[in-house]
Amino acid sequence: MSDSLCGQEGMVMVEQRLLVEALMDPRLGSNAKLSGIERLIDWSRLEPLVSPLRQGRTGRPPYAPLAMVKALYLQALYDLSDPGLEEALLDRLSFRRFCGFALDGGTPDETTLCRFRAAAAGDVLERCFAEINRQLDAQGLVLRRGTILDASVVKATRKPPRGDGIAPGDPHPQEPGADWTRKDGKPVFGYRFHIGMDEGSGLIRKLAFTSARVQDVERADALVCGDEGAVYADRAYEGQARRKALKAAGIKDRIMHRRHRYMPKLPRWQARRNHLIARRRAPVEAVFSAMKRLYGKARTRCLSIERNAADFLAFATIYNLRRAAILAAG
Repeated sequence: MSDSLCGQEGMVMVEQRLLVEALMDPRLGSNAKLSGIERLIDWSRLEPLVSPLRQGRTGRPPYAPLAMVKALYLQALYDLSDPGLEEALLDRLSFRRFCGFALDGGTPDETTLCRFRAAAAGDVLERCFAEINRQLDAQGLVLRRGTILDASVVKATRKPPRGDGIAPGDPHPQEPGADWTRKDGKPVFGYRFHIGMDEGSGLIRKLAFTSARVQDVERADALVCGDEGAVYADRAYEGQARRKALKAAGIKDRIMHRRHRYMPKLPRWQARRNHLIARRRAPVEAVFSAMKRLYGKARTRCLSIERNAADFLAFATIYNLRRAAILAAG
């Protein structure tokens, strides 16, 4: 077949596709939630951040890294497994439009999605989170009135190790990144998700994902942004060095007081202060409630702490985008 004939057939196929798209109901594939998120961000700014992930110089051409990152955000938003995400990308036009997969193009399978998440689990998703937050800040959505510090325990993928010479408190041989802590007086095996939330907007500004053994106070200083008006936290974050550091930085200390060993009860003014701080920091619980009830993050899905951290970075990013879309619309 001559090159000219091949070119003519290609032109006919393009014309046919354009005709079909012109005849389609414009409402097909519409998704108000995704459209609101799409309009918030200049996604081209993420291209250089994710471009190092474009590999595969031999074999089939790889999928565009930005499209794959946006697929991970969809996975977090709709609480999908890798097979579920593959199926949704094949089935839902709105998903393909959001990611940028052509209607007549290929679709990544669950193995490709899993491998891409592993590749993005390093600095890539962190840089994307920072860039998206920078753009939301530029739109005036970050208020800086205060930062609310808190953390939540997340159960591990595997059940706590038992038997075969493994004693309670030992790490799991198949999930070494998880560890033990106590919650409400009961032992829990898993991880801890630490956040610094912007007071008023509800956006997550800083985060850390660690084993459950790492206590809240150990990540506190890393969650302070430095430009907020105040820092709100419960008793677990109390420390004289931290109070002095906040004062030196010109940040109001709104960390609750705790009763010490030789103190039968708090002075009345400290108890009153704790009550007022508790009311101001209460909105942070909404993040963890949504994380576990709506986004399916009460338990991890992966066996390594790096891949689980990537999952929670994707959650924090899409949570901020969803929250920002609501703020912008209302």
